Amino acid sequence: MSNMNSPKDLSFTPYAPEAGEEYMSDAQLEHFATLLKEWKQQLQGDADRTKSYIQDESTAMPDINDRATQEEEFALALRTRDRERKLIRKIDKSLAEIESGDYGFCETCGVEIGLRRLEARPTATQCIDCKTLSEMKERQTWGHA
Repeated sequence: MSNMNSPKDLSFTPYAPEAGEEYMSDAQLEHFATLLKEWKQQLQGDADRTKSYIQDESTAMPDINDRATQEEEFALALRTRDRERKLIRKIDKSLAEIESGDYGFCETCGVEIGLRRLEARPTATQCIDCKTLSEMKERQTWGHA
């Protein structure tokens, strides 16, 4: 199973900006658009394989334990696909941000998210400082619930 939060399984060359190159230049945007599109294609391929797997394996099993195991495997595969479907929506949002010129900038404070952070998590919408603060607030909220 692939790591859905980052495109680790994709092979790409980390972007090496030219000296003095402007942040989110056309070349950088093209790099991230390609990365996002390849990641999306990989996730969609995984979904097709899951669908085929469930169709191929969904035979009625006489043994109740075998059937329960099979149903649990299907449920796990479908939960994974659901998470990937949500990730595909984030990828589409990032691709739209590339088109609109908003990609690569923190939606909270407006600073540059950074090339390396975006390569590790191309759907990131916050800089590391805002994301850390957001996670701390989330932990506090859940901790007092």
